[in-house]
Amino acid sequence: MAGKLEGKVAVVTGASSGIGEATALALAAEGAKVAVAARRADRLEELVKRIRETGEQAFPIVADVVDEAQARDIVLKTKDEFGRVDILVNNAGVMLLGQIDGANTEDWRRMINTNLLGLMYTTHAVLPIMKAQGEGHIVNISSVAGRTARAGIGVYNATKWGVGAFSEALRQEVYKNKIRVTIIEPGAVATELSSHITDPEAKERIQTWVQSMKPLESEDIAAAIVYAVTQPPHVNVNEILVRPTEQER
Repeated sequence: MAGKLEGKVAVVTGASSGIGEATALALAAEGAKVAVAARRADRLEELVKRIRETGEQAFPIVADVVDEAQARDIVLKTKDEFGRVDILVNNAGVMLLGQIDGANTEDWRRMINTNLLGLMYTTHAVLPIMKAQGEGHIVNISSVAGRTARAGIGVYNATKWGVGAFSEALRQEVYKNKIRVTIIEPGAVATELSSHITDPEAKERIQTWVQSMKPLESEDIAAAIVYAVTQPPHVNVNEILVRPTEQER
């Protein structure tokens, strides 16, 4: 039986691990051709191998969305390889938590450049393609932190609130072109995201918090994304907030 995304082409950024990897596998399982983009070539090659072993098509693109030219090339290479781009999942992101006072401001730049500008660059590149097709779906990965500001995560909050504002403004721009926009807001997820935090106290605090509950798995978020992108064309699921059952806030 054909999958719900048979004939569709998807791009997933940040696909070398975690939510991005799980999403690429889930989209492929529904029959989509998937371009997977990230910085780690070895991880991408392994992911593409896994997808191809299931009989589906996948294509690796080594790129960093922080660089606008590389972000644009992710979209253009996908179009060249598969002929169209139906779904863009902007998943690449970093979570470098810490207090504002005394922060390493390089962490701020990394988060803004990846979480916000990188997402904007790929979106900017894909819009002319989707408009020419007369359809498309852009999925932006935000966070519970895009809804609730907390001490110790202020700049991460700012980037994820920015994702929400950008996504809603985008939706209002492109709905007449039959382009759908969805924000996915995960709560605590068991991924490697926290391992990159440079502030030791912030790293210990978030890891202890995640370990205090049964967190979400990457596959849980991938399932939410598949739900959004497999709805009938007249249905635009604008926002999905997914928390672990045991997460309070």
